[in-house]
Amino acid sequence: MIKQIFYIFILFPIFVGAQDSTEVTSDSPKPQLEIVSGKVENAANDLPLSSVNIVNISRVQGTISDQNGEFTLMASINDTLYFSYLGFKSIQVKVTEDWTKFGDVKVKMTEASIALEEVTVRELRLTGFLEIDAKNIPIYENYRYSISGLDYAYEGGRYQRSSFSKTLDAVFNPADLLYNAFGKKGNEMRKLRQMKADDEIRNILQDKFDRETLGAVLGMRKEDIENILKRCDFSKDFIKTANDLQVLDAMSGCYEEYRAINR
Repeated sequence: MIKQIFYIFILFPIFVGAQDSTEVTSDSPKPQLEIVSGKVENAANDLPLSSVNIVNISRVQGTISDQNGEFTLMASINDTLYFSYLGFKSIQVKVTEDWTKFGDVKVKMTEASIALEEVTVRELRLTGFLEIDAKNIPIYENYRYSISGLDYAYEGGRYQRSSFSKTLDAVFNPADLLYNAFGKKGNEMRKLRQMKADDEIRNILQDKFDRETLGAVLGMRKEDIENILKRCDFSKDFIKTANDLQVLDAMSGCYEEYRAINR
């Protein structure tokens, strides 16, 4: 009898402690999503900017400002909003408690100088002789393939090996660039699925070619994105000319192949 009472006294504090621990966990605050609204203006003249691309990097959701520069977006405190607009410097703004408490916030964007690169067009001189002219025409060895979600095909690299076989090599070589990019950036790469599912972000990316918005959401540099595309066996022509939506689909397809092999 004494033994049983002794066991009860030992177990009772443990039970109470476990109960307290559970209560603390359940009371821990969770980030609450709210409708965040604001207005985007030109910092030089305070005029509203319409069609500004706004992406919640933390939630992977996007929207566009209306003709009055106004926008609304779901966000919570400490989320980061990414603003980009052609001819203006892109900025990142953190959602604060004051923003959610007092309502509309004015976001000022500063104009950026746009430098146009000089383009050189090489003249192709034809002789009129079919056999000779055929030898002068450049031959591109890039093969073509389709990207999921798009209704037309794109050029691959100069190698005849598929991106699937390239990905297979990456799995068995821990020092490989693709392994490092996909394996060590799991959280960032998982955002690819969310971006593909958000129609607003897809609309934003289809008109962009600078990789800035894509890089901001994924937390990657432009050079990192280009290196991943090269390692996934995409051609230089595709990397230079593809818009950000096409790059998103290309990276997403390669990542899904990597995950399938790595299971």
